[in-house]
Amino acid sequence: MYRDQYFMKMALRLAEKGKGRTSPNPLVGAVLVKDGKVISSGYHKRFGSPHAEAAAIKKAGKRAEGSTLYVNLEPCNHFGKTPPCTKSIIESGIKRVVAGMQDPNPINDGKGLRELRRNNIRVRCGVLKAEARRLNKRFEKFMREKRPYVTVKVAQSIDGKIATFSGDSKWISNAASRRFVHKLRAEVDAILIGSNTAVKDNPLLTARRPGSRKQPVRIVLDSRLKISVKSRLIKSSRSSKVIVATTRRHPAKKAAQLRRKGIDVTVFTEKNGMVDLRELLRYLAGIGISNLLVEGGGNAIASFLDNGLADEMLVFVSPRIIGGRDSITSVEGNGRRLVNNAVRLENITIKRFREDILIKGHVHGNN
Repeated sequence: MYRDQYFMKMALRLAEKGKGRTSPNPLVGAVLVKDGKVISSGYHKRFGSPHAEAAAIKKAGKRAEGSTLYVNLEPCNHFGKTPPCTKSIIESGIKRVVAGMQDPNPINDGKGLRELRRNNIRVRCGVLKAEARRLNKRFEKFMREKRPYVTVKVAQSIDGKIATFSGDSKWISNAASRRFVHKLRAEVDAILIGSNTAVKDNPLLTARRPGSRKQPVRIVLDSRLKISVKSRLIKSSRSSKVIVATTRRHPAKKAAQLRRKGIDVTVFTEKNGMVDLRELLRYLAGIGISNLLVEGGGNAIASFLDNGLADEMLVFVSPRIIGGRDSITSVEGNGRRLVNNAVRLENITIKRFREDILIKGHVHGNN
C-alpha cells in the first residue's frame, strides 16, 4: 500500500510538467516499476502528443513485461488524437495497473479499467485520489459540467479597492505577485475581462513570461461594443485570438470594424443588460476552452459570483489603503443584503509574495 502511494506521488509530479500545454486533455504522468525499481516514466507533454502511458511503455520496450504501471488517471480506452492506452498496456505485458482516479470523461469513465481487468491485468484505483482530483480539477469540471473551470483573480488594497476614484490602478500588487499572475496566465486557456477594464486599463492580457510557448485566448465582455478598435487588445489580435462577447443590441458598424481586424465578435443572449454568462461558458467549452481566468473588473467578477459560476478565487492583498467611497471595489454589483448570504471560500491557503498576501480558496458549493 505505501509502495503504491510512493510511486503514485512520482506520477503526480510528472503530470504537473504538462501544465499549460495539455488542455483540453488532462495532466497525466506514468511510472513503470519492476522488482521495486523504476524502469521508465513519461508524461503527457502537450495536446496531441503521446499519452503518458504510451510514452513510458515505449521507453521501457520489452522491459515493460511483468511490470506495474502507476498512472494518476485511468488509462483511456478510445481512439482520439492517439490510439487507446489500454491497447498498449495489454500488448506490452504489464501485469498490474494502479490508477489515481477514474476518468471523468464519459467516453471512458471506467471502461479503461474494465478492459484491463478483462485481459487479466490486476487493477487498483483510488490511490491518492484526493491529490489526483486536485491536480485535474479543471479537467473534471469541464468533463462533468461541459463548461470551463472558472478562476477569479483579484489584486486589491487592504480596504478592498482595485482602483482609486480617478481610475488609477497601477500598480496595486507588487512585481513578485505580477510575475506569479503571468505564470498563471501561461497555464490557462483563456482570460476574461469586462468592457470597463478594457477601456480604462487598455491591457494586453498576455503571458509575459520566459518560455511561454502559447498565449491564452483573450475575451472581453462588451454588450455594447465600447472597446476601441485602436486598443492594444485589438491591435495584437494576430498574436492570440480575441473574442468580444456582445449582445444583439450592439452597433453593427462597430462589429464590422472589429471583424475586419480579425476579431471574433460573437453575439449572446442578453441577461440583465449583460451577456448571458452561462451561454458564454457553454460556447467556450464548445471551442475547447476548459479553464478560464477572470481578471476583472468589479462588475464582471460580481456577475460570475452572483450566478454561481466562479469555482476558485485568488485574492492578492497589498498593504495599501486607498479609501474613498467612489474608489472602485474588487466586487461591484448589488452585493448581498445579509452577511449570512455572502459567498464563502473554503480550502483556504495563504502565500506571501514579499509584502503582498495571496488568499486562495474554492467557492463554497461549486466544488
